[in-house]
Amino acid sequence: MDESCSKTANLSCFILSSVYVGSLYVWKSTEDRNHPKTVIRRFISAFCMLFVAPAIVYITLKYMNPKESIDLLSLLGLRYSGLLSAISLPVLLTSILFLGPITITFFDGSWKDMFSAECWKTNLQDILWIRNQIVAPISEEFTFRACMLPQLLKCYLTSQAVLVSPLFFGVGHFHHMIERWRQGMPLLQSLLVSCFQFAYTTLFGMYAAFLFIRTNHVVAPCVAHAFCNVMGFPDFGEIGRQTGWKRIILASAFVAGLVGWYLLLWPLTEPTLYYNNP
Repeated sequence: MDESCSKTANLSCFILSSVYVGSLYVWKSTEDRNHPKTVIRRFISAFCMLFVAPAIVYITLKYMNPKESIDLLSLLGLRYSGLLSAISLPVLLTSILFLGPITITFFDGSWKDMFSAECWKTNLQDILWIRNQIVAPISEEFTFRACMLPQLLKCYLTSQAVLVSPLFFGVGHFHHMIERWRQGMPLLQSLLVSCFQFAYTTLFGMYAAFLFIRTNHVVAPCVAHAFCNVMGFPDFGEIGRQTGWKRIILASAFVAGLVGWYLLLWPLTEPTLYYNNP
């Protein structure tokens, strides 16, 4: 690994992360993050990042190797070939991982909402739903995966890039700690919540980075991210709240989901399925 190269890539990724988080706070406001005015302003920030982030990537890559020809759209995972696979297979793979939580939806009947036109209409009118399921996955995956990994892969091995890139993503979520504290949550509790959030966002970041590298499609981690946001963090305590055969089925579903995801991780991300031929 070239030390100079890695320092440049790390600095660029740090700048990307800082600019992304900073863009959310350029607006002077006394409302919290869930207020419609705040959400809309941050939508504007996220939109601007779609142009600022690629510019940073291009400048950094040209600095690393001025003579190199750069196909920026392809590097960012913005291409048509293999698009259908990139939309469907990562959702299938991620849903297998969430087999336990999905089983819970069958127990409580909430699975029907997925096929309810009224439910979808309500969601699409809810600005927080749009933020969590559409804007956040797209803007975060574009910045933290599509724009960071092409730089890191110039300096790191693939396995190293998968481990390094999520750290910027995890740290980038620590700004929520300040917001919780301002809203009245005790500082220690806010710190603990943020540490927990850092842990699982970092783990997801590894998975998302893996998806991006294997598919060379930014849409792959985007749809996985959106699916995870819909499902939320798995509630393992639900196993203990069930009784009899439901408890057995639910526990088995959690185990089967993890094992199935592990076994299908490589086959369902086979690069040839996505016309990704490095």
